[in-house]
Amino acid sequence: MKLSDNNSSLAESKVLILYILYKANKPLTNEEFLKLVLSVTDMNYFYFQQFLLDLLNTKYIISYKKDEIDFYEITKQGIAALELTQDMIPGILKLKVDKNFDSELDTIENEVSVSAEYTPVTENDYKIKCKVFENGEIVFELQTNAGSGEQAQKIVDNWNKKAVEIYPKILELLN
Repeated sequence: MKLSDNNSSLAESKVLILYILYKANKPLTNEEFLKLVLSVTDMNYFYFQQFLLDLLNTKYIISYKKDEIDFYEITKQGIAALELTQDMIPGILKLKVDKNFDSELDTIENEVSVSAEYTPVTENDYKIKCKVFENGEIVFELQTNAGSGEQAQKIVDNWNKKAVEIYPKILELLN
């Protein structure tokens, strides 16, 4: 798909995005939202971001920050627009969304329930934040420092791979 494709193809993509957000029936992070869209269609990341921006500008979707994370939610105006235009979505895509949506959403929620990132403070000091999320809320956050970018990256990678094992052990030690 090119942004210069015909208007009906572009509108169809926007309606599909609205439909997915409507079916989620809860606020989604950008990452969750993109993964759901990609589970149904092969939309380019940049097109997705452009369509999302267009939908935000028309007030069909709202965005808000919670715990430093952007969330997206469909508005009443967006639901009204979706009701008028959802016939534009090809039946096969609608069927994909309807049939696989719950399991796909569960999988995505589990995938993004942990996160870790690091930021350089100085040349030899890196700040690391490791988090666990439940229902979009931070339920655990650990901050530490590393003496090198390599060490910081290793901690981030280990948290992302092993948080399911590490998090309960930390809680057990604290009790």
